[in-house]
Amino acid sequence: MNLLRAASTISLLTLTSRITGLVRETMVAGLFGATAMTDAFLVAFRIPNLLRRLFAEGAFSQAFVPILAATRATEGEAATQRLIDAVATVLLWVLVATSIVGVLAAPLLVWLLGAGLPDKAFDASVAMTRFMFPYITCMSLVALAAGILNTWKRFVVPAATPVLLNLSVIVVGWSLVGPLERAGYPGIYAMAFGVMLGGVLQLLVQWPALRAVGAMPRMRLSWGGFMESRAHPGVGRVLVQMGPALLGVGVAQVSLMINTQISSHIAEGATSWLNYADRLMEFPIGLLGVALSAVLTPQLSAAQASGETERYSRLLDWGLRMVLLLALPCAVALMVFASPLTAVLYHRGAFSAVDVANTAQSVMGWGVGLLGLIAIKVLAPGFYARQDTGTPAKIAIGVLVLTQLFNVAFVPWIGVAGLALSIGLGALVNASWLLWGLKKLGAYRPEPGWLAFGLRVGLGCAAMGALQYLLATRLDWIALGGHEWQRALVMAASLGGSAVVYFGVLLLAGLRPRALGRPL
Repeated sequence: MNLLRAASTISLLTLTSRITGLVRETMVAGLFGATAMTDAFLVAFRIPNLLRRLFAEGAFSQAFVPILAATRATEGEAATQRLIDAVATVLLWVLVATSIVGVLAAPLLVWLLGAGLPDKAFDASVAMTRFMFPYITCMSLVALAAGILNTWKRFVVPAATPVLLNLSVIVVGWSLVGPLERAGYPGIYAMAFGVMLGGVLQLLVQWPALRAVGAMPRMRLSWGGFMESRAHPGVGRVLVQMGPALLGVGVAQVSLMINTQISSHIAEGATSWLNYADRLMEFPIGLLGVALSAVLTPQLSAAQASGETERYSRLLDWGLRMVLLLALPCAVALMVFASPLTAVLYHRGAFSAVDVANTAQSVMGWGVGLLGLIAIKVLAPGFYARQDTGTPAKIAIGVLVLTQLFNVAFVPWIGVAGLALSIGLGALVNASWLLWGLKKLGAYRPEPGWLAFGLRVGLGCAAMGALQYLLATRLDWIALGGHEWQRALVMAASLGGSAVVYFGVLLLAGLRPRALGRPL
């Protein structure tokens, strides 16, 4: 299997998702700017998203996918289907119960994340939280489907699905903001309606893909069916593996909760500045980290289950080379080219030049840690494939403490940007710690040629960064906002030129793309 081709397919589809996601954020910024009401929506949306990452894309996927891949590799299709049915049944029951509790406890949840919101914004956030909380059910079942499809090496539907959320929010936003405001309701409520529609659509498109591979979950809705599914040994193994994984992912989400709470007290709009910057950071993480994790996790799990230790190590090595090759130039761009990127994407309508400056500072903070944030997507699956969720959890706890110490140092100094910088530095420590752990276990042995490879990448990044620095400082990107199309064309030319410089230097330095896509 050519891993570079598989990862490229996912990245291309994820690119579509990230582009529509940026269009969505650009629409929100233009319609509402960075205000207490946008902060209210972001707090409300973050609550089900936090739980989704905790139970679905986070701890559940980390525990379920390695066990699913190992079961399919060693026990056959019939046993695999029984595992899928049992896990899906238990997951559905847990999600329904969680959604009911979440709707009832919405005021408490909003207070935990956004106690600094003004009264009107707080009430709006509670209302939107209650409306959007069932989103966790939709997206957790989507994560279940994605884990199954990725194990069957069907990457297209899971990678393309997030586009539906973005399109739903865009369409509903443009359609309902005006009517809601004329009816006396906050226009931001349209965003919540769009989120729920997007969640339902994402869930619906999974079923044909699952049916096509013959792995459609058969969920049992009776209490007896739930108890029988709960007794399946595979469910027990998933729950055992989820324990440490919940701790590890939960630590990351606690850090996010703390940062959201801090930002709600810094200034009106601070939560929004951090979110708009986060969308720029999520762009390369989605293109690179998510794609690499989706491709490598089932492959690593199968190699580990089959005792192919050499292939396991080579898979990790390939993933880390892709991280350095593709994530380091993205990190340089976020640090050097933050203001132009922010201005072109968001500076229009209600989003002011002050908002651009504050958001760009947070983008730079994310850029410092981008390499670590993406490397974790490769290194943590190295442990999960060994069905070791405890080690990443212990590391995450240490990093949480360190991140809060960074917050104490940086937030009084540089404000909301300090929150992004603290997480970025913590991610670098996290990735380094995971790498050290895999090498200590003897599970990862670096292939020859890393020094030459790193020097070539560093030379390309230096040349690209110099070009971007000149473009960022010689052009007035705020003033160019008076000519939107001209500014967009200048940005396209700037990014295209940066890519040509970077990859041109790599080719001149002797790096050959063919070697990077070799089957492993």
